[in-house]
Amino acid sequence: MQNKRLIILLECAIFAAVAMVLSFIPLDIGSSFSISLGMIPMYVIAIRRGFWAAGFAGLLWGLLHFLTGKAYILMPSQALIEYVIAFSFVAFSGVFSKQVRSNLAAGQLKNAIKWAWGTMIIGGIARYFWHYIAGVLFWGAYAFKGWGAQVFSLVMNGATCLATVAVAGIVITILLKTSPRLFLPK
Repeated sequence: MQNKRLIILLECAIFAAVAMVLSFIPLDIGSSFSISLGMIPMYVIAIRRGFWAAGFAGLLWGLLHFLTGKAYILMPSQALIEYVIAFSFVAFSGVFSKQVRSNLAAGQLKNAIKWAWGTMIIGGIARYFWHYIAGVLFWGAYAFKGWGAQVFSLVMNGATCLATVAVAGIVITILLKTSPRLFLPK
């Protein structure tokens, strides 16, 4: 039992590190829109190990932003929301992990892919909800002229969420088809 926990913790750390490395690939358009490739390994660990492991890996990934200088900090409360809470909410990417794994194990790839997309959408929305909140509370000064903070944050974080889920979802779909064992731990 101890070895299994240690293995899961090590997997979380490895996937968080890979997510951080992918975060350095520049896919930013302007100051408010980007595609977060780091969500790809987060979705893998979420499907592979479930809710709690995904939350822990997400928290580690968020904290790595501070260590690598990739965090944009206006004030401590904003940093807490955007790098601790938001990244921890990646946990919700694991809500349907058992359904994905059981369908994969049963050879029902189409059902596994449907459940995977569902869980990725939920996880993406859970994370970007907190970025939306931070956008309203802290980033409103950067809104386009004539846009309120709520609309600006909803549009920019909504577009980022959709783009991130779409790109990561395509990669996860390909991985589910080509490497299903990646999602089925022993």
